[in-house]
Amino acid sequence: MTNQEPLVSVVTPVFNGEPYLRDCIESVLAQSYTHWDYTIVNNCSTDRTLDIAREYAAKDRRIRIHNNQSFVRVIENHNIAFRQISAASKYCKPVAADDMILPDCLEKMVRLAEEHPAVAIVGAYGLYSRAEMGVYCRGVPYARSVLPGREVCRAYLLEDGLSVFGAATFFLFRSDIVRSRHAFFNESNVHADSEACLEFLEHHDFGFVHQILTFMRVQESSLTSISDRLNTHLPYSLYALTQYGPKYLAEGELTQRIRASLRAYHRYLGWQVTKRRGRDFWSFHENKLTALGYPLSTTRLAAHTISYVVDLLLNPKRTGERVVRRLRERLSTC
Repeated sequence: MTNQEPLVSVVTPVFNGEPYLRDCIESVLAQSYTHWDYTIVNNCSTDRTLDIAREYAAKDRRIRIHNNQSFVRVIENHNIAFRQISAASKYCKPVAADDMILPDCLEKMVRLAEEHPAVAIVGAYGLYSRAEMGVYCRGVPYARSVLPGREVCRAYLLEDGLSVFGAATFFLFRSDIVRSRHAFFNESNVHADSEACLEFLEHHDFGFVHQILTFMRVQESSLTSISDRLNTHLPYSLYALTQYGPKYLAEGELTQRIRASLRAYHRYLGWQVTKRRGRDFWSFHENKLTALGYPLSTTRLAAHTISYVVDLLLNPKRTGERVVRRLRERLSTC
């Protein structure tokens, strides 16, 4: 492709990314699609992140560095990065500092978006560094590369087997939706990447490339790992239903999904009672449920705890298999 092709603004928000930042930058430099600019947003790193970024910026004029004046949280740093995209860019490609994109990632994603102007967000298969998490995305029919946004959002809220929302590295966004508001991501939501899809796909299509185009590292300090430990997916699922369910679901569907979500939430918390989780864990979930208008029911919690303990005593093998299955399902949808 030539420079007559649309400009893609690649952004990498980073804090203390020394271990993997070189791999990330090299993956951008290795793209078969060359009409891009690249902004690395340094969030007051205390390691050699800034030195590494400056080294590459000195070699390639398409790379620039933005230094934050003060430290900010992860999602806020993503929004700062989004605000750095070029005014001339047609597309925006976020790449986390510990992730990588495969050499034909930009080419394949841009080509699909150019062929389908109604597509606002493009995804593709992605590989996780944790073997048990497997490949990102499932359920997209191979014959379909474009799906109506409302269809995708309905499937996401109904949890009917189509799973295409995930971390920002997996996506290519049209720059006009990124520029449509000051904070593209909801800074109060750790799952802001998925929420952005729910918000902007109401009136746009979703494109999907049937190929592995990204690689995502999952580290102990990453948001994904923190989400797994606290299971932030449960309160987010309930939030997504209350916030976006009225847009995409019929009243009866929404009522049924909220009930199912609350039932699964209390069942999970009942299991966690036996794990002796700390006060931070319980405060997190109590506060989330209260904020959503569904205060934690101690009666339901006790009932699910007792049910779990009795089931474990009477059917230890079956209970163990069910727990493993639920954990795998949870990891695949977080």
